[in-house]
Amino acid sequence: MTADAPITNVGADDRLDGPFEPNVFARDCGSRAAFEAITGRWTSLVLIALVEGPHRFGELRRRVDGVSEKMLSQSLHALEREGLLTRTDHGTLPPRVDYALTPLGVEVAGRLRALADVLQDTVPLFEAARAEYDGQ
Repeated sequence: MTADAPITNVGADDRLDGPFEPNVFARDCGSRAAFEAITGRWTSLVLIALVEGPHRFGELRRRVDGVSEKMLSQSLHALEREGLLTRTDHGTLPPRVDYALTPLGVEVAGRLRALADVLQDTVPLFEAARAEYDGQ
């Protein structure tokens, strides 16, 4: 394949099957890996918290109520790996590390914030639906 050749999907039988089109529903698509990382319980909340601006680890742990240190650490690593946040170690004692969104992280977190706003604004509807469902 030359540098000018189109990127192609590799099928289950390892043959080239045409131009690559991102598809979050496809098992091997990179967008699915990013989707899974971003939509995790804690990673979504961390992204939304970071829309407010850079935070230190302890600040994030207090902001995202209920997250353990282990899960927060894993979420931060996953978001950094996906290119959604930066980790800045200031090299001081005591240690100071700040986490901030990248431009891509700002875009993704902004959309998650919009979803969170819809969910918060419609809590009574969810509660009524649950009560009706549970009462069946």
